[in-house]
Amino acid sequence: MRRRYLVLIALTLLCSCTSSAQKPPTGNARDFKVKTCLHSVSYAGFWRGQARLTVDEFLVKAKELGFDGVMLMAKRPHVSPLDYDAAARRALRKRIEGLGLELVCLAGYTDFTAGSDKSGIPNVEIQAAYVGRLAELARDLGTDMVRIFTGYERPGIPFDRQYATVLEGLRLAGKEAAKYGVTLAVQNHHDIASHHDTMYWLLNEVNLPNVKAAFDPWTPTLQGFSSAQLRAAVMKMKPFIVHTTAADYVRLPRYHYESTLTNFLPDETLIRAVPIGQGIIDYETFFSSLRDIGYQGYLAYEMCEVLDGGGDIQNLDKTAKKFLEYVEKFR
Repeated sequence: MRRRYLVLIALTLLCSCTSSAQKPPTGNARDFKVKTCLHSVSYAGFWRGQARLTVDEFLVKAKELGFDGVMLMAKRPHVSPLDYDAAARRALRKRIEGLGLELVCLAGYTDFTAGSDKSGIPNVEIQAAYVGRLAELARDLGTDMVRIFTGYERPGIPFDRQYATVLEGLRLAGKEAAKYGVTLAVQNHHDIASHHDTMYWLLNEVNLPNVKAAFDPWTPTLQGFSSAQLRAAVMKMKPFIVHTTAADYVRLPRYHYESTLTNFLPDETLIRAVPIGQGIIDYETFFSSLRDIGYQGYLAYEMCEVLDGGGDIQNLDKTAKKFLEYVEKFR
């Protein structure tokens, strides 16, 4: 009886993790539906000149602009678990539903390699516990997905040790999230496993049904991918992709003057945000590839850098509307 009970528990967890609203790709392009989502980091005031809206102001803004759903930043000044007790969670969920919006996911902010040089502090456990709290918050707010990161590479520590730390962290966090029926979408954002081949290997090693990928084209573009390579990356990551966030950028060359040579020498390139379709990322190929694998998640949009035209409300709104216009061609 005990064995049957344990099997039943395992099946329940598996079903709760695979019945996510963000369905895995089916491979049928006819199943592709363009559903748009706005990330609240776009109006969080983090970048130079960027306007800041409250959570409620942001929700109203997303509705007025015409987005289908929202992605809420799970930290201050927006939806930190420190600030949302049971009553606040009920009120926020009611507000989102009352506006006719879908809460697509919460955006978590993890770095599993943080503190890798201080082995006496259980940083991996601390971050896994944090993800567990985010998963509980997500469930209470009406979504079954939390976006997280891997880890930044720390100098002076062997890479494989850092990779193993991320692996352990994702496994622990995945098990915590499963308690609330939540899927973790690992974004290709931090250093560890930023390349899709390594990400694919990592997620296979994690081997949990609720640890998937939030795969964006920004990273492969900056890694020098051609359009064909970007499409191949989407095809390979097909079993894992449950979410994606779009943003576009331009490269601005930088030089410093070397007086002994009477010359300008090149420095690392500066990246700045521009409206989608006006930058270096091949969204024609990326969105078409998502359509071809039958992707059924949302196309999220963020303005998460210093933006061409400034960060006032009018320019943010205008840029967000251009995203909605751009994705119409993929309907």
